[in-house]
Amino acid sequence: MGPEATEAIVPLGEERRKGIRAAAVRADSHPTALRAARWLRSRLPGDDRFGDPLSTAGHAPVEVLGREVSALEPPRPSAAHELGLGALQLWQGLSEVSGRGRGTEQVTLLFTDLVGFSSWALKAGDANAVELLRAVGAVSDSAVARGGGTIVKRLGDGVMAVFADPAGAVEGAFDTQHGLDRIEVAGHSPRMRFGVHSGKPRRLGGDYFGVDVNVAARVMEAARPGQVLVSESACRDLPLDRFRLSRAKRLKAAGAPADLHVVSVERSD
Repeated sequence: MGPEATEAIVPLGEERRKGIRAAAVRADSHPTALRAARWLRSRLPGDDRFGDPLSTAGHAPVEVLGREVSALEPPRPSAAHELGLGALQLWQGLSEVSGRGRGTEQVTLLFTDLVGFSSWALKAGDANAVELLRAVGAVSDSAVARGGGTIVKRLGDGVMAVFADPAGAVEGAFDTQHGLDRIEVAGHSPRMRFGVHSGKPRRLGGDYFGVDVNVAARVMEAARPGQVLVSESACRDLPLDRFRLSRAKRLKAAGAPADLHVVSVERSD
């Protein structure tokens, strides 16, 4: 074979590689492949929204890897990326089932979130946003402490706190809500939503991780502005002379256990 033939083969091979790469990208982003990957994740054990900041905030190896995989997300929908997170989701789920991801101490977790803060901050500017966060932080810190709780970490415009019992967590939520009524920045009055759940999350240093942390976060996400939403299991330990409970409803949210029921809680008059 002469030089002319060799030169003709090289560009043909390169074009073929480009074609294969393009076909692989199209297949990876095809709606059918994406639906199949997401359907598979919905059937696997664990949190099928594993990979977002709430589910990968801990220090367990699976959560560290989850953050790394999420950071590598391509600038397009990707079935391969979903399946990669699905494998980590399965790892996390099987660890929880076998007990390796659970702790031994029963605690109550409180998640809070400022409703609409990001949209407001874009218009109000950095100075006003920082002023609001400082005011809200002072209120929530005091309220959590009065309820006997400890703030585990701050999540942007919310917090994760841990309490010895559900009553302390719910009181902390209501005290925070009451304190917010006195805050106004640039004409804006903040509103917050709250999620409470009891379980045995794994403790590592000053942090907690595991399925119960994820459940508490999903409960908070389902709450309306100003609402204190509590998992049904946590409600069993609430004193009924201090709180009014709504009828329990199943939480239909991605990442939440199928048998998870929640209750809206209010203070008794």
